[in-house]
Amino acid sequence: MARTPFHPLDHAWPDQPADTGLLAGARVVDCQTGATDGQTLYIGDEIPVKRGAEGWHWLVVHIMEEPIEGQVELWVDPDRRHGLSAGHTACHLTALALNEALAPLWRKEARADSLGHPDFDQLAIASSRILNHGSRDVYRLGKSLRRKGFDPAGLDLPALTEQVGERLKEWIAADAPVWVDCPDDDLTARRTWRCLLPGAEASIPCGGTHLTSTGELNAVAVEFALEGDELAMTTRVARA
Repeated sequence: MARTPFHPLDHAWPDQPADTGLLAGARVVDCQTGATDGQTLYIGDEIPVKRGAEGWHWLVVHIMEEPIEGQVELWVDPDRRHGLSAGHTACHLTALALNEALAPLWRKEARADSLGHPDFDQLAIASSRILNHGSRDVYRLGKSLRRKGFDPAGLDLPALTEQVGERLKEWIAADAPVWVDCPDDDLTARRTWRCLLPGAEASIPCGGTHLTSTGELNAVAVEFALEGDELAMTTRVARA
């Protein structure tokens, strides 16, 4: 079909799980990114080319319990979408707060985020997973990051938890607008998450779904744990 309200799993960076719901009354159990060269349809990890490759058409593939034909109505599960959107918005805000809190631990100049702080989140990220009303991000603290100028010896997890938590409270209380910029409706279009925080507009490249304001988050709890040479960050969004 030409258009769909379903958000698929991104095969290149599968952080946000797919929407589920109904299509003509039948269950959509999964939703993935697909690409075709006009002869063969490839799905997810099978896709052999980079996003936007010339001569390829990109589309959303709905995985059904049973085949459906003809004109149909689509219904996305609103509770699942809201939970994932809340988790994704909280994930970005927490990443920005983390970058700010860790700024004193950089010994060299590093690429900055949209708020002007060294972008630890993007420079150290190993994996990211959006959860229902939450997220889990894992960061590498090994030799590569140290060569870039980050000093993990200075990590103080209780202080980090408190500082990030206080910043999140401020941003949530501000009820700052959140939106996603997209140049067109093509599946491969480069999308950007934006948030009009007090004093600055934050932006992060992102193809996921989000809430419309920070105030919708109600409250966000964050936990940190050192796992070998990795730092794990878990966020949980309080449900209203």
